[in-house]
Amino acid sequence: MIKNKVTKTGKVISDKMDKTIVVLVERQYKHPLYKKIVRKHKKFKAHDENNECNIGDIVLIMESKPISKDKKWILSKIIEKSK
Repeated sequence: MIKNKVTKTGKVISDKMDKTIVVLVERQYKHPLYKKIVRKHKKFKAHDENNECNIGDIVLIMESKPISKDKKWILSKIIEKSK
């Protein structure tokens, strides 16, 4: 049985490692008590096989089996290239 893979959209903030990018994913939610919109962010390391991403690109990453200690995501597609 195939389960759906989790995908996230974020911005590339580092491409200095070989075949690895660091993606900053932001999310917004309403605080349950104070009803204020809160912004949270998290960094994910993703596998970029062809080193095609640059800093500032908007990318879609997909969950995968662990590639290394920190890398559990792979680059699915580049949504928007940086200028």
